[in-house]
Amino acid sequence: MLSRLVLVSGHTLKNSGSFGACLVQASRSFHQSSQSRAPVPPLPEKGGKVRHGIFPEELFTLLYPKTGVTGPYMLGTGLLLYMLSKEIYVINHETFAAASIGAVIIYGVKKFGPSVATFADKINEDKVAEAQEVKDQAMASLAQGIEDEKKEQWRVEGRCMLFDAKRNNVAMLLETNYRERLHMVTNEVKKRLDYQVELQNLHRRMEQEHMVNWVEQSVIKSITPQQEKESIAKCIADLKVLAKTTQARATV
Repeated sequence: MLSRLVLVSGHTLKNSGSFGACLVQASRSFHQSSQSRAPVPPLPEKGGKVRHGIFPEELFTLLYPKTGVTGPYMLGTGLLLYMLSKEIYVINHETFAAASIGAVIIYGVKKFGPSVATFADKINEDKVAEAQEVKDQAMASLAQGIEDEKKEQWRVEGRCMLFDAKRNNVAMLLETNYRERLHMVTNEVKKRLDYQVELQNLHRRMEQEHMVNWVEQSVIKSITPQQEKESIAKCIADLKVLAKTTQARATV
């Protein structure tokens, strides 16, 4: 009877407004605490060790130093007997239904648990592989971006040298153009000077030819017909003497 009174009073407190307000305030304070902004630890891939399917191993290791090896079992048995004797928990048809459902669940877990776990692990591994592939692609893309950025920085550093080389090339082109124009001016001046030299040589040669022609014509005009005849006769006589001398040498 006492247990039923406790259950009724707990149900009344649960339905009361003050109790609900306390729960809401506690939930708000919990969600607004600094722990809600703390980083969430990663979930373990495998659960901890349990005994009999539901009792964690940590409970037994906690009670071993004080109660010994049989302490947890005696504590559980005594608690169950206390609840039954005080009618805190009353055995009825729901208890047998819960036991039947629990047995079916345990059988299903023992029978189909490994295959379902394997299937779930495969799905999880596929998702992890896809996530890892996306991560690797993102890392590769970021690494390539870093390499490109380093290359661009290297190109920016070499831009000063490139500008210096371009300035030198422009200076060399200007110097070459200046030298070509200077050479062209020199050639043109030389051509004009050569033209003047040739012109003066032509005038001198024409003057000399004119002088020679004038002297020759003057000499020819100064020769009389009698002197011409005598000169021709003298030449003929010299030729005859020269022919006789040549013939005598040939006979000897």
